[in-house]
Amino acid sequence: MNELKGFQKQYLKGLAHRLKPVVFIGQKGISDLLMDAIDAALITHELIKIKFIEFKEKGQKLDICQILEKKSGGALVGMVGHVATFYRPHPEAKKRKIRLPER
Repeated sequence: MNELKGFQKQYLKGLAHRLKPVVFIGQKGISDLLMDAIDAALITHELIKIKFIEFKEKGQKLDICQILEKKSGGALVGMVGHVATFYRPHPEAKKRKIRLPER
């Protein structure tokens, strides 16, 4: 996926404001089951929130987000507190729900 531009991240943050977290990361951290859940959520919703339950340090959360970006093929839109927002467009262009602004 291409790098998101600042105005695109702002647009996605606005859409994500009303969303609830759909994936929770607990003490087991990154596992195959977690990656399957993230993949399924991104295919279904394209824009998701992930909540950190166990990891409270910002450095840990950023490290996990970088790993999730690489493994999921998605992009980190932003992180506020213990909640990170990820975006990945649907693989089929006809099924995409979110159209990013091009400016």
